[in-house]
Amino acid sequence: MSADNCVGNVSVPLRNLLNSIQCIRDRVRDGEANESDGAFNISNFWDTLNQAVKAVSQEATKLSLAFSKPPLPSQQDGEKLADSILKSVLTLSTVYYWLPKSQGVSLRRQVRDATVEVLEGVAQLVEVILSSPLQSLSQEQLTSTGGVWSACDQFAQLPQDNKAAVLVVLSAQIGVVKDAIEEIEQALAEADDPYSDVLDDDQGGDEPRGNQDTYWSEKDRSVIGPCQGLMKASAACLRKLTSAVKANGDVSTSQNLAQLDDLADITKEISPCVDDLALCLYPPMDYSGVESNASKLATLLKKVLSIIRSSHVCGESQLTWVQFLDGAVDHNLQKAKDLIHNS
Repeated sequence: MSADNCVGNVSVPLRNLLNSIQCIRDRVRDGEANESDGAFNISNFWDTLNQAVKAVSQEATKLSLAFSKPPLPSQQDGEKLADSILKSVLTLSTVYYWLPKSQGVSLRRQVRDATVEVLEGVAQLVEVILSSPLQSLSQEQLTSTGGVWSACDQFAQLPQDNKAAVLVVLSAQIGVVKDAIEEIEQALAEADDPYSDVLDDDQGGDEPRGNQDTYWSEKDRSVIGPCQGLMKASAACLRKLTSAVKANGDVSTSQNLAQLDDLADITKEISPCVDDLALCLYPPMDYSGVESNASKLATLLKKVLSIIRSSHVCGESQLTWVQFLDGAVDHNLQKAKDLIHNS
């Protein structure tokens, strides 16, 4: 039998496998959870899920090794490999579906995303093998195999309950907001011209640029102050909320689980709002845009603080900072508006 016929025969089970994995991946990405009847054993779920992930990693390794050097597997061996990896993938997706929404939406989203990443990794590995089945082990195949291992390894770092999942969301928001604050502070500290590092290379001769659109005026700089105040209030809110969730977050009742999910969902809106405000602070400054984005951020922060106040994570000691930040948001927004309109 010619090599081409061999390739043709062994590629059939691989193509079928690829189609099946892609269908399973799409169902996991878009599907709904099973609602659990009665008690759900989350410890048993994690044990079984981790075993399923380990099995996928091992099967992907076997598949990669089988196609790492000639001779190619026979069609029969190819079918066995494909069946074995498909079984492991189906088991993983089935175990994922055990996790009901009643354990928390934030937790389920993160487990879903991790599961989808593994399925995408396996699909990519099969695609790479299909595209070069007779070659020796290619760099692309090595990279794809490593991608599956890496996606599987992430399960060890997944949050184990909804409280931990919400803390992951908050941590990501804090990082983005912190970056936005630091970028503005750096631009203000460096020079009058925040674009100097970008544009200086194009500048001919020693003459300074005459385009004032790249500079902040005194009024611009005064308006930036309270806008920075709003951005810092955002960061403080996220930091304080993180501490409150760590101290008081509870996953023992459906009401408290839902409150944690509400907090995660509303706080996800903070970093895009902070970014929008930060971007419109660069010259040439459009004051109406600054006022609009500052108002949007202030409205959002007041909504977040209101949800925190009415949630179980807000005890007596949290009320003080909630009220303080609520006042700080009002103060900074009013100050920004006054500076925009009165000077």
